[in-house]
Amino acid sequence: MWQTPSQILNWNKAKSAVIKFKLIFLLCALLAPALAFASGPIETSPYAVQGVEVDETDASAKLAKDKALVDVQMKAIAMLGAQLGDAGVGEAFSRFDAEKVMPLLKSLSIEKEVISPGRYQGTFTVRFLPERVKPLLQQAGVHLPQEQGPAMLVIPVWTDENGRVQLWEDNPWRKAWLDLHASQAQIPILIPLGDQEDDQNLTAQDITANNAVKLEAIRRRYDVKTMLIAMAQPAEGGGVHAHVVGKSPLGKITIDKIYTADTGQVPDSASVGAQRFQQLITDKFRSEQAKSAMANPAPAQSLPVTVPFAGPSQWNGLRSRILSTPGVVGLDVTSLEAGGASAKLFYNGAVEDLGASLQTAGLQLVNNGGTWTVVPL
Repeated sequence: MWQTPSQILNWNKAKSAVIKFKLIFLLCALLAPALAFASGPIETSPYAVQGVEVDETDASAKLAKDKALVDVQMKAIAMLGAQLGDAGVGEAFSRFDAEKVMPLLKSLSIEKEVISPGRYQGTFTVRFLPERVKPLLQQAGVHLPQEQGPAMLVIPVWTDENGRVQLWEDNPWRKAWLDLHASQAQIPILIPLGDQEDDQNLTAQDITANNAVKLEAIRRRYDVKTMLIAMAQPAEGGGVHAHVVGKSPLGKITIDKIYTADTGQVPDSASVGAQRFQQLITDKFRSEQAKSAMANPAPAQSLPVTVPFAGPSQWNGLRSRILSTPGVVGLDVTSLEAGGASAKLFYNGAVEDLGASLQTAGLQLVNNGGTWTVVPL
C-alpha cells in the first residue's frame, strides 16, 4: 500500500519509540539483579567500567531516568574502549548505536543517584559480556587484558588531628580509596559500602580492639579471602602517615610511610597514598604472572595457514618475516607450489595476539571462511 510522507514519518517515530521502550525494559531487567547484588559480594571483571556519570532532564524524573539508562550504556562502552585500548578505540566505540551496545551488556549497578522533579543524576558501574566485547576489541587491534588477580577488601581507618578514630564517616582517607574506583581493576580493591549493615557489623572500637569475630563478619559479607586494615593519620606538612600490614595471595604486605602531595593538602596526600598502594600490588601481581609464565611456558599452538607469493624471492622474504615475528616459534611447510605455500604456523599465546604480532612485521592474518592466510599489509 502506498504511504504518504507523513505516514512514513509517523511509522518511523513509532518504530523508534518501540525500540527505545525495548532498550529501557531490557536495561531495567539488567539493573534489578545488580541492585540486589550491591549489598553483598561485588562482581569484578576487566570488562567493566566504574563511575559512569549521567545527568538527564525531562518532563518527569521517571522519563529522565529512562533516558539516563540508555545514555549510561553509550558512555560506558566508549569508556571501556579507552580503558582497555586507547582514546582512538574509545572514540570509535562512542559511535556505536544503542541497538548494537545493548546486547553487549551484562549488568548495571547504581553507585549513587539523586532524583528530583524532572531530573535524574546517577553514577553507575556497567559490566559487559566478555565473549561479546572481545571480538570488537580484537577488530580494533586491542591486546586483551590479562586475567584479574584475587580481590582484596580494604578497610580505611582514619585518625584525625584530635585523635578521633573514624571508620564509616566521611574523611579524606576513606574518600581517597573510594575515588580509586578499583573494584574492576586488574587487582580488584573493594571498599566496604559503609551502610547500616556494615555499621552494625564493625565499629571503630572493634578495629581498635582487633575484634576477630567482627572482622570475620565483614570479610564474609564481601566474600573475599584477603582483608586489609589501612590505618592513616595526618602528618606534618599536609602529609598522610599510612600503615598497612597483612597477608595476601600476593604475599605479605607491609607499608609504613608518609605520603605528601605537591599541594601540601591532606586530601591530595591521602589520594597519593591510596594510588601508590594500588600501583604496588598491581606491579607485584604482574611480576608474579611473568615469573609463572617463564617457569611454566604454555605449549605452542599450531594454525594451518596459506601464504600466497609471486615468486621464490618473495616467498623467502615472507618466510623470514613470519619466523622473526614475536610469538612465532616455527613454520612447518606442508606444500610449496608456484603461487603459494601451505604450512603449519606454530605460535605462543592466543590467535588474536598472533595477528597483532604479525602486524608489527608488516603482515596480516586473514580468516577467509575458516581458511587462514598470511599476506603483506
